[in-house]
Amino acid sequence: MKTKQNIAVDVDTTFLRDYSDPEELRFVFAYHIKITNNSSSLSKLLERHWKISHGGRFVESVDGTGVVGETPLLSPGESFEYTSGAVLETPFGTMEGHYTFEDMQGRRFDVPIPPFILSTSDETLN
Repeated sequence: MKTKQNIAVDVDTTFLRDYSDPEELRFVFAYHIKITNNSSSLSKLLERHWKISHGGRFVESVDGTGVVGETPLLSPGESFEYTSGAVLETPFGTMEGHYTFEDMQGRRFDVPIPPFILSTSDETLN
């Protein structure tokens, strides 16, 4: 499986204070992702793989088909955006991983999702 850099991944995060309960070690975060196909061919997002670090206490792995119930097909220059969430047991953590795509010739390739911070800070982080 090859890794290609022709798909861009941008992330913004937000701490969801109203859904969190620090006394119960429940810290809820939303993350908004924009995936842009900067290549010259159609590409379909098939799978996702996440490594979610709970403040260095432990790392959780999450694998699944598509994102938010979809496997978007992106034309050259097209973007797909979605919002999802993560629940941590710590007020600080990180997420990173990769998406697996397939091009129209049936070749699969991984697109890295660079590490990003989840923090209870009042500011939106990216």
